[in-house]
Amino acid sequence: MLPKRFDQARPFATLGFVLLGWLFVPLVLKTFTRATFFEIQAPLTVADSFVRDLQTFWSNRLHSKDELLKAGQQVAGLAAQYDFSVQQNEQLQAEILRLENLLKLPSMPAFRYEPARVARRDFSGWWQRMIIRKGANYGITTGAPVVFAGGVAGRVTEVYRYTAVVDLITSPTFRLAASVAGDSRPISYQGGLNNSFKSPRGTVEFVPLDIYATRGVTKRLVTSGLGGVFPPGLSLGEISSLELSPDGLFKYGEVSLDERLGSLTEVTVLVPLNPEEF
Repeated sequence: MLPKRFDQARPFATLGFVLLGWLFVPLVLKTFTRATFFEIQAPLTVADSFVRDLQTFWSNRLHSKDELLKAGQQVAGLAAQYDFSVQQNEQLQAEILRLENLLKLPSMPAFRYEPARVARRDFSGWWQRMIIRKGANYGITTGAPVVFAGGVAGRVTEVYRYTAVVDLITSPTFRLAASVAGDSRPISYQGGLNNSFKSPRGTVEFVPLDIYATRGVTKRLVTSGLGGVFPPGLSLGEISSLELSPDGLFKYGEVSLDERLGSLTEVTVLVPLNPEEF
């Protein structure tokens, strides 16, 4: 009877010894092993992403000519809107430069915009992240902001040769200094515990007492530009509810995030032109 029980418990004992041995492995070796494993796995992740793009291409070939013509008209309309937005952006940039020179203010952080394709999304209760198909080969750096059409998507946390890992703003590990649009007072934002079947959300803390928000009357949350590489004014989400904190000095609440965060296929990385400034 005893030998039989020992044989049944042998796999668990082996696993326990392996985990115990891993605890005593030097941190440098752990980091090297993890990075090596990720680099070996990266070609498979990127190849799978290219295969999905190819499948999408051939499925689009099955659409009728009328559908393609309508889609082309919509794209032409969007292109015209973007052209006008580019002209407005140039005018605003010129006005910012004029005011900086007039008021002798330091220049705002400069970025290079690097578009990237999403290769894989990795969602769980403890982290929300994705892998993009660009890395050190395109000059992407750790900590670089990642944005999309709806505002902030996340932050680059790991950079490899051909890929990079992005921590989404829905992740509990994501924190930054934010503020209510039109109010310069800083607020602490953090991702929440999200799952795949609910709308994405985050949380805010240290909200001033004179700020009110409900699901019917929300407040737009934007980046403050303090304590990091994120430029000010980027959209984060909508503060949908606020409650008084236990100490009575501030408020805390919930932030409703963009629904598209769970299905992103393209993002833009803001690569700092002068990383030493951050």
